[in-house]
Amino acid sequence: MSEQLPPSESGPAGSAPAAGAPAAGAPPVTHLNVRQAAFIGVGAMVGAGIFALLGAAGAVAGAAVWVSFLIAGAIGGLQGYSFAKLGARYPSAGGLLEYVAKGFGDGHTTGVTAWLTYWANAIVTAMVAVSFGSYASSMLTGEESAVWIKVFAALIIIIMTAVNIVGSQLVANAQTVIVYVVLGILTLFAVVTLVNMNPHLLAPSGYPPLKDIISSVALTFFAFLGFGIITFTAKDLANPSRQLPRAMYLALGIATVIYVAIALGVFGTLTVEKVIASGGTALAVAAEPALGKAGYWLMSVTALFATAGATNAGLYPAPGLSERLAETGQFPPLMARKLGGRASNGLLIQAAVCVVLAVVFKLDAIASIGSAVALLIFTFITAAHFRVRGETGANAAILVVAIAAAAVVLVTFIFTTLIHEPASIITLLGVFVLSIGLDLGWKRARARGHKPAQAAH
Repeated sequence: MSEQLPPSESGPAGSAPAAGAPAAGAPPVTHLNVRQAAFIGVGAMVGAGIFALLGAAGAVAGAAVWVSFLIAGAIGGLQGYSFAKLGARYPSAGGLLEYVAKGFGDGHTTGVTAWLTYWANAIVTAMVAVSFGSYASSMLTGEESAVWIKVFAALIIIIMTAVNIVGSQLVANAQTVIVYVVLGILTLFAVVTLVNMNPHLLAPSGYPPLKDIISSVALTFFAFLGFGIITFTAKDLANPSRQLPRAMYLALGIATVIYVAIALGVFGTLTVEKVIASGGTALAVAAEPALGKAGYWLMSVTALFATAGATNAGLYPAPGLSERLAETGQFPPLMARKLGGRASNGLLIQAAVCVVLAVVFKLDAIASIGSAVALLIFTFITAAHFRVRGETGANAAILVVAIAAAAVVLVTFIFTTLIHEPASIITLLGVFVLSIGLDLGWKRARARGHKPAQAAH
């Protein structure tokens, strides 16, 4: 249920409304609760990642993928500690970008990071939408047709954009339904596979060297990237300083438990070779011994819900982010305007970029870009936090460990994954150049626009 301001907060009868209260006759102010905010994060995390990651992670970490998820969850927890402390002190619609501004000011560092965040969200959201298109095409047409994948990908982006235009309450309600369905089915899957698993397949004697397990964290951490979305719910919480940290820890806790349980279930049911060969259908294949053909369809339906939820959650930050950054001068005012008084330009532009990426590009070649950019942004945010730790009351040692952990994962990711993908490296550089160019171009135009006004005075 959403939280509403009690009638008493509108002031006594016949008196003027209290500050911040809705005007007479206005609809009651609604807020998200902790569960709804957490589920927006869970919906962003438990998306395409868990369905596509197991084979790739298994190729590196073998049956120890569950350990890799545990380490990735711990690193996410360190970043979550930093984000929660910042969110409690600086609740804002600008979310994690507000935190960068507090540490580094409103200069080019924050501006470039803002544009990087905007494009990273678009890339990851488009990638998830393509995953939805793949499952939808397979289920509804009997094959993964390239044309139908693009059609379904564009369709889910358009539908979820409409959901976000209606408002945060519909986003939260949609995420609640989606997350309950996804968690329910994944919990059933985990229980069934854990009960029927072969413990010998998980014997530590068969694990690869520790360095390989650490290397796989660069892959499994991708499944946790969505938790940063929770910081953008601050504007919709009644008491963000208390609720935001709770939502952050709840989302990370749920995701970590689910991921570890699924990894144990899959690798305890199938050999490492079988998981690698199964690729994105590893969960469905692992469910078949106990659930038969119904297991395949059950996991395919789960994938549709999960990827739809991740698309919804990926678009959610765009309106608040654009409006807040336009207020602080980081984005042009155009980004904060609303078409028809309701549809945020920031949301519409991001949705259009997502559709173009999903329809025109083969995102499997650049999917890792979103992960690399997000890791860089996380490192920036915690570094900014370190500069203002006196205001948030955060433990300096924990922040140092968080910075080091994110940096290590990023470097590992570059040298174990990106180094073998020239197209991804070129695209990553292109995203950086575009972000720097947009920041410099807008701020120079803004400075030129201020000169006549100053001369007039």
